[in-house]
Amino acid sequence: MAITIGQAAPEFSLFDTEKTKIALADQKGSNVVLLFFPLAFTGVCTTELCNIRDNIAAYNSTNAKVFGISVDSLFTLGKFKEEQHLNFPLLSDFNKEVAAAYGALYENFVLDMKGVAKRSAFVIDKEGIVRYAEVLESAGDLPNFSAIQVTLQAL
Repeated sequence: MAITIGQAAPEFSLFDTEKTKIALADQKGSNVVLLFFPLAFTGVCTTELCNIRDNIAAYNSTNAKVFGISVDSLFTLGKFKEEQHLNFPLLSDFNKEVAAAYGALYENFVLDMKGVAKRSAFVIDKEGIVRYAEVLESAGDLPNFSAIQVTLQAL
């Protein structure tokens, strides 16, 4: 199902790399940026998440919590986070339910992989309403970081 701007964001709870359950409902009062990415340790995903790492102050200044989400296991994500020195949580959607709820799941990906998260970006405001939604069909494309920042600054 495609997510549209102005709708309530689908609720979820996922484990982070520290084995802590993170629920969207617990983020009320903060803006949230959800970044779905296909697979840890791949080139474009590394570029994307390192861009966020290097610019985390811009997100912090808008009272935004950033979460990276993939279908990788939390153990794989933990190693990826450690190696890339990522300074925001990575969440494991191993069961593919959250990516599906956000309309961000490939049925078929490269090398016959099924059920991989599409590179996507969502901004959710302090009340849980979607204010920005971008689902990319090409895994080689990056989200529009400028548009994400403009959206956050307007909240």
